[in-house]
Amino acid sequence: MDIVLLSRLQFAITVFFHFIFVPLTLGLGAMVAYFELAYWKTQKEKWMKLAKFWGNLFKINFAFGIITGFAMTFQFGTNWGLYSEFMGDVFASPLALEALIAFFLEGTFFGIWLFTSHKKPLLKAVSMVLVSVGTMISALWIITANAFMQNPVGYEMAADGSKVILSNFVEVLTNPYLWNMLVHTLLAAYFLSAVFIVAISGYHLLKKSNADLFRTTMKIGIYLMIVTAILLPCLGMFYGHYIGGVQPVKAAAIEAVWESGAEKPMYLIQIPSDSRGENIVQLLGVPYIGSFLLTGDFRGEVTGLNDIAVEDRPPVAITFLSFRIMVTLGVVFILQALAGLYLVTKDPAMESSKAQKYMKLMLYSLPLPYIAIAFGWAVAEVGRQPWIVYGLFRTSEAVSGVPAIQILFSMALLVLFYLLLFVLFLYLMKRAVVAGPEEVREHA
Repeated sequence: MDIVLLSRLQFAITVFFHFIFVPLTLGLGAMVAYFELAYWKTQKEKWMKLAKFWGNLFKINFAFGIITGFAMTFQFGTNWGLYSEFMGDVFASPLALEALIAFFLEGTFFGIWLFTSHKKPLLKAVSMVLVSVGTMISALWIITANAFMQNPVGYEMAADGSKVILSNFVEVLTNPYLWNMLVHTLLAAYFLSAVFIVAISGYHLLKKSNADLFRTTMKIGIYLMIVTAILLPCLGMFYGHYIGGVQPVKAAAIEAVWESGAEKPMYLIQIPSDSRGENIVQLLGVPYIGSFLLTGDFRGEVTGLNDIAVEDRPPVAITFLSFRIMVTLGVVFILQALAGLYLVTKDPAMESSKAQKYMKLMLYSLPLPYIAIAFGWAVAEVGRQPWIVYGLFRTSEAVSGVPAIQILFSMALLVLFYLLLFVLFLYLMKRAVVAGPEEVREHA
């Protein structure tokens, strides 16, 4: 049994499960802050009810995110000890700042918001705004560490080559990879939250429950969907151009480009083969588009995978397929957002048969943004392989050497624990959704 593969699998399970809760925390926190501010400004009961209802869902999601986040961090000292030694000087700074600034901000003001009555609307609103800001700062520091792994900057190698030493924190913080990834991640989180709001609002409108309240959030959710669904591919294209410059091997894997050259087409139908070093199916090429997607230049030169040593290539099929799934879902999301905008404009009450079908569709579509985000992260992380720190430190060199049987045992326990947590999470969320706004009780 390969301990590198097992360690990677365990970490993937941990990260992907934790990331179920992260995007909704980011987006829903901002929406609850908006509702709290609206209530403080207008003193209309509608906004208080919306803040209570969506805030209750936020509380559940936030709590499970914290629990799963703790489990994820333990693995750096168990399964990935050599990585911790190599990256410790750089990795420690953003993680320490995340704990000292973001977690303190989130935790402190979450408690204040949680136990403050709506009789003090300004305090409640300010607290939720600071919680939302804290979640975004937390994302900033985590992605700062990840961006260094993708594009190392602001460092020096130790004299013996055993680790990286932080030499310029400003350069680390201004890493272009960081800001490309952060904006893309936040937009994805807001899109997911918009779909969540539309789906839950649609559920209550179909039940004809609190229709006035949920028509409001239906419109807000659809407007947020349309903005984020369009911005994501636009900014993603520039993100892709940047990746083509700093990680040309990942870029080549995304498009399954095996031979170097300029003016590369984009093939609408491809089936790459890692073992054969070529595409076994390659049909319907669109001239120049491949070069443009990877370089920003229709005649740009693209490095082919066959010019890269086999041991330095990522798993091409996984990277290629993950990217295609993410992009396909992105097209679906734009169509769903446009359909929602059309319906809410033509039928603000959302009572027509088309609106009813749309709301059912969005309810069943709720898992899709989670799937798209998961495959997006697969592109980022699998496409970086075989490097855990790009160009500096291989994943195979980073594991602790824990016996495979121990990894299997801990992974089995982890999966069981996460399954129980997920069932509990779904139960609590479903109960809160079905209860509706009027069942959410005011704190003294």
